[in-house]
Amino acid sequence: MGRGVVASLFGAILSLTANAASADEPLKLPDSQLEPVKWTQVAGWTTDDHLAAFAAYQTSCRGLRNTRRTEDGRRLSGALWSVCHKALGFRPQHSNTARTFFEQNFQPVRIARLGETQGFLTGYYEPVVQGSRFPSPEFHVPLYRRPPDLVAVGYQPGSKAFPNKGPRIGRRNEQNQLVPYHDRGAIEAGALDGQKLEICWLKDPFDLLTLQIEGSGRVILEDGTPLRVNYDSHNGYSFSSISRALIERNLISREEMSMQRIREWMAAHPDEAGKARAANRSYVFFRITGLSNEGEPVGAQGVPLMPGRSIAVDRLHEYGTPFFIDANLPIERAKPVSPFRRLMIAQDTGSAIVGPARADLYLGAGDDAARVAGRIRHPGRFVMLLPRELDMIAAGKHMPLPMPKPKLSELVEVNKQEKGNVDPADEIGAAKSGPASRPRDCATGSGLDCGRKSVPAVTVMSRHPSTTRQRSAGPNQEQQRQQQPGQQAPLGMQGRGRDQQQLVTSGRGPQQKQSAQTTERRLPQQKQPPPATEGRGG
Repeated sequence: MGRGVVASLFGAILSLTANAASADEPLKLPDSQLEPVKWTQVAGWTTDDHLAAFAAYQTSCRGLRNTRRTEDGRRLSGALWSVCHKALGFRPQHSNTARTFFEQNFQPVRIARLGETQGFLTGYYEPVVQGSRFPSPEFHVPLYRRPPDLVAVGYQPGSKAFPNKGPRIGRRNEQNQLVPYHDRGAIEAGALDGQKLEICWLKDPFDLLTLQIEGSGRVILEDGTPLRVNYDSHNGYSFSSISRALIERNLISREEMSMQRIREWMAAHPDEAGKARAANRSYVFFRITGLSNEGEPVGAQGVPLMPGRSIAVDRLHEYGTPFFIDANLPIERAKPVSPFRRLMIAQDTGSAIVGPARADLYLGAGDDAARVAGRIRHPGRFVMLLPRELDMIAAGKHMPLPMPKPKLSELVEVNKQEKGNVDPADEIGAAKSGPASRPRDCATGSGLDCGRKSVPAVTVMSRHPSTTRQRSAGPNQEQQRQQQPGQQAPLGMQGRGRDQQQLVTSGRGPQQKQSAQTTERRLPQQKQPPPATEGRGG
């Protein structure tokens, strides 16, 4: 296998080089491994309904139509724009015709987090709740629009959308200083009373929480009129999982955790429920969308979502990128699972949707969609469709090869030498107080979570970037990105800490630095590969 191909498959940060002359720097997908495959190797590819997938893809293309040819100089943006230009003028009448379009314009590439083979899937939906335009003993929970004193650094009033990431968010005090905004506890205690911010009134605090978690919803008013609302802004605090807190306090077991179970617990323990909600300081404000009852909610790309074809992905991916998902999911019933092999389009995002192979499947509106979404926390295989304009082989020529795996004899010899230099006093009690033995991969900077007990979390997804959090975080899942009020993430690295950014751009994952240093100390002298090239994520 050639050097360029190996590097493109196993580089800690994969650069993709495009043929377009308008971009000077390669793209990077941090902590990713990509493997080009043939269409015949994509299980379920020929049996999918490509006509339905093409309709979702055209919707994304309409959203990209008015954008510039290359956004921020990123080549994937420009390459996707080129394919979209063809798609908008194409009118396939059959699934096979649509499939041919994808095959002729894209190349299939398996994608996963570095060192893994599968990604992770969850589901989300649009809630339907009861409401009223007027407060009453039955409808007493306000659904607020954005307060006028909520500000973000750099945001210009009247702009199309309130920023969800990057800028510091808060309010101005009497000295015109930016201070944190009211948190959930203060707002539920009446901090916004009397400002006439109520869009409508809901029956239950849990209904409000559900809308805030999912980011959009349908409020059925007393006369039967549907009121469509969507996420508008947030108060600047990171989301804190209520379900995780209830599990940790042994109030609800992990096995029985679900949205319905949380609703039942909150109804039975109203005082404790208020404290549990207040512990999650994040609060979401809404706007009326004007959508008809038949229309679907709008995702982060700014286009309507399509049930079963739209996914929310990490912000490192470009909106409009097609992904083929191959998994076994509990769609029809909780058990058994059935094959789910479908081409889907990246049209949404969320702060807990973290990682190159991580997706939230949009499943529609109502109770049925809610039940299915609540059941999905499963692994899955991801194939990303990259425009053929991107030249992966040329990209690999600029990537260093991974450090060669040391021979067992070399490790044994090094260990013997180091053993002779150890003070015997240092070994007293080592078997009791020292760290547990780790597999060899932990000492080679593999990024494995070694020596740490894995506790999968059953938490709930939110649809907007500030309040989404992980449904499940198994041993191979990403940690939730935290951003406190008044803290601005580095440009191009929103949601990652500064230390993580430095490690990623150096070609190592955030958990690999210490292990890698250990490896370099223990191994014989080797020629070190040059650092990965700097650049913006794709």
